[in-house]
Amino acid sequence: MTLDRAAGLAESARALADGEVTSRALVEAALARIEATQGSLNAFRIVRAEAALAEADAADRELATGARRPLLGVPVAVKDDMDVAGEPTAFGCCGTFPPVPEDGEAVRRLRAAGAVIVGKTNTCEFGQWPFTEGPAFGETRNPWNTRHTPGGSSGGSAAAVAAGLVPAALGSDGAGSVRIPASWTHLIGVKPQRGRISTWPRGESFQGITVNGTLARTVADAALLLDAASGNHPLDPHRPPAVEAARAVGRDPGRLRVALALKPPFTAVPARLRPEVRGRVVELAGKLASLGHTVEEADPPYGRIGLTFVPRATAGIAERVREAPEPALLDRRTHGAARLGRLLGGAPLRAARRAEAVMHSRIGGFFRCYDVVLAPTTAAPPPLVGAFLDLGGLATDRAMIAACPYAWPWNVLGWPGVNVPAGFVGGLPVGAQLLGPANSEPLLLSLAAQLEAELRWYDLWPPEPSSAAVEAT
Repeated sequence: MTLDRAAGLAESARALADGEVTSRALVEAALARIEATQGSLNAFRIVRAEAALAEADAADRELATGARRPLLGVPVAVKDDMDVAGEPTAFGCCGTFPPVPEDGEAVRRLRAAGAVIVGKTNTCEFGQWPFTEGPAFGETRNPWNTRHTPGGSSGGSAAAVAAGLVPAALGSDGAGSVRIPASWTHLIGVKPQRGRISTWPRGESFQGITVNGTLARTVADAALLLDAASGNHPLDPHRPPAVEAARAVGRDPGRLRVALALKPPFTAVPARLRPEVRGRVVELAGKLASLGHTVEEADPPYGRIGLTFVPRATAGIAERVREAPEPALLDRRTHGAARLGRLLGGAPLRAARRAEAVMHSRIGGFFRCYDVVLAPTTAAPPPLVGAFLDLGGLATDRAMIAACPYAWPWNVLGWPGVNVPAGFVGGLPVGAQLLGPANSEPLLLSLAAQLEAELRWYDLWPPEPSSAAVEAT
């Protein structure tokens, strides 16, 4: 028996455990799909073909003994900001990066669950932008329409899962970098509580605003991968209480109070929700109401939260630039962000970090009236590939904020958010976020699963990926 691209993470794990398929067969099929689509989608920076097949054979031997682990023998991918032993971690950059000696904690935990890491997916330079393009690897394209970006910065992981190259993948989210590409590729994208999935060997990534998260076609698969990757290194500074994400998927969320938040948080440049995207999110709110939830328009008291985001984000860029083996090869916009980060890296950064507790109190109070926030994930559908290519730093920031003004506040707060598909605009996917307070992943996932059971997003697929040339841009 073989499984086609529609087989998800849980189905693959079950088929392996029941002896219906071998890990080698699954990994060979994944590698074949990746090879066939590198010319059209370009989802992967590194493909571990030989190593992955060896790991698959080891998994098959283990399965034959009767051993069982949650993901034993299942092929998955990880973003190229995560350390995989023996591979470089270039994080979207040009230059020569040495192989790292050991797995990062998240990858180590995936391996402990039995997963086979088939490769590392493309991301823009240091994960700064909501597109996945750069001189180091070219352009990663959206399976729904290859003229458009899949988003970023976890665009390679999103493209790989949306096209069925792998059943699920890890990404990272520092300003929506899991949720934005999930929105633009019709996926479930989970940004968990800070510390839920370790970012070790960095105790904090980008001053704590970046976390690792999961991308999958179903809520159950996203939750399964979240459980497998969750946990901490002994030196991690953030250690949230454990949750059982997969168990929450089949649980009735109860009757919830849902705040429909359509107003973008404060930004230094204007951002406007496209009417057609607004329509899709409002339709989703209507579905929640039909399921018995109370839905009313209300916006969290964000205040000037953006003033606390910029010092943390740019100081994080400055740290990465200092570590780059060949900084002269980095994008001019990266150097501009790093210069700002060095200016803000003292007292402004300390003030931004202190302000987090105040925002937890203020925005946390909103959840005395509401259980969940429903908000757009982006203000617009996915842009064309190359739309940001020749822009300067300020113009890129303006375009980025105009398209994606909604996701980043939850990175400052460190709280969970889940992108769910909200439909299509002009044939391109858009999404909505379910946002909650600290450690609310079980509630968000149970609500997402309730919506999924009604709307069956996973029945819709992009065109079958092929090695054909991409459509003319």
